Amino acid sequence: MAPDLFLWTPLLLPFVFSWIVPVLAHEHHGADLTEEQLNAPVDAILWIHIALQAIVWGFIFPVGMVLGLARSKWHVPVQSLAFALTFGGIILGHAHGGRQFPSSIHSHIGSWILVPILAQLCLGIYLKLHIHERTLRPYAVRAHGILGRIWPILGWVQGLFGVITLRGFCGEVGAGQCAAHYIMGSAFIAYGIIMTLLLVVGDDWVHRSGRSPEWWDSWVIMLWGTVNTFTEHHGGEWSVKDMQHTILGILWWAGGALGIFLSRNNQRNVVPGVIIILTGWAMSDHTQALMLSTKVHSMFGYSLMLAGFARILEVCFISLPPSPLSETPPLDDSDSEHTLAPSAPKDPALPQNQMLPEHSGTCHLASGLLFMSATDEELEAVHEEGMDHVTYVLSMYSIAFLFYLLTVFLLHFYSTSGRNASSAQQPSVVFSAEGIELSDPSDASKWYAPLSREEGRSAAVHVLGEDEDD
Repeated sequence: MAPDLFLWTPLLLPFVFSWIVPVLAHEHHGADLTEEQLNAPVDAILWIHIALQAIVWGFIFPVGMVLGLARSKWHVPVQSLAFALTFGGIILGHAHGGRQFPSSIHSHIGSWILVPILAQLCLGIYLKLHIHERTLRPYAVRAHGILGRIWPILGWVQGLFGVITLRGFCGEVGAGQCAAHYIMGSAFIAYGIIMTLLLVVGDDWVHRSGRSPEWWDSWVIMLWGTVNTFTEHHGGEWSVKDMQHTILGILWWAGGALGIFLSRNNQRNVVPGVIIILTGWAMSDHTQALMLSTKVHSMFGYSLMLAGFARILEVCFISLPPSPLSETPPLDDSDSEHTLAPSAPKDPALPQNQMLPEHSGTCHLASGLLFMSATDEELEAVHEEGMDHVTYVLSMYSIAFLFYLLTVFLLHFYSTSGRNASSAQQPSVVFSAEGIELSDPSDASKWYAPLSREEGRSAAVHVLGEDEDD
């Protein structure tokens, strides 16, 4: 493998740099654009750029990242395809005609994003050489992993700025509101995804950390509330919105501190869920200038309240996977029925209900998208298009469902690919009695399997569905 890479790499690098030089040499437009250029139709090349980069950064790169985490042999081919396509997308983004755009954060990131792309590409080639195994390679593996994990964040930020540039939002007047809505909305989306990771597949990490999920939640809520308390009022008279936003910050740091204290000794508590419900209630009655904006903010608040209720139900009625030991040790003074169980190997026979965590994650994603789409500029544009709040809210929920579909698909893909594929194919026994086994429904080909015969002993096996002689 190494000799082949040494032969091919010098041949590929000139092509890569031949793509990069025009991009770096491309001059971004400034204030010299005419009104005709700013309002011209978007041409086909730019639409291809948008679609291609959305597919690459929204699907192919995340799939490749999951394949890398699962140590799959398909990681390198998939990521190589993604790198080739994204280089082509960058060229198209600088070669389009039709509507022209002033210099923006999206255009600058589009040039500087080549730095992490090339760094990741070079690290990947170096790792495939399998050299310096005891010196440089361990550090290269760690750097490659860190860069790969920030790839979804990098794609999300650049895609978001791309939408802002395309729509012409967030100018000098609306920049502050855009920053507040997009940062907070992205935080809700990230919270929903991370919570899904922790509650659906991250129970081992939660056990190793020695902290309940609510301990982490409470710290984030408290720190965010501390910042929010001192940044919402910018001098002058206090408006109703200033008072509402500031008191929400106080609610968050006060409730977060309570949640941290109640989470000691690995205890679970409902304080983060209560804070989410109260925040949703406040947002549902957050009056805006436009009736459309008021309706959208109301639905944002209702979605948060639903997420909070789902989280409380999850804490109260769905425990994290307990120890599969047959004998449960007695509880001491620092334990309770809602204390995290000690870490132990997973028992596939233990049923795990994951519906409520998934519902909560979906609501958080929907809440984040609704809040990001509730700026004055966006809703004024929607109002001018003649769209009502029902169509707009349902559109955001549809996008949230697709985002969450991608999230749970990647989780499932991780558990069934690479080094996890062999364990995923083994059927798990969920019932056994009198020579009959019932396997897990994931093994669709066999619902019933006979027990293996013990060595030196023949056991009668009864197979369901066969005709029996009288």
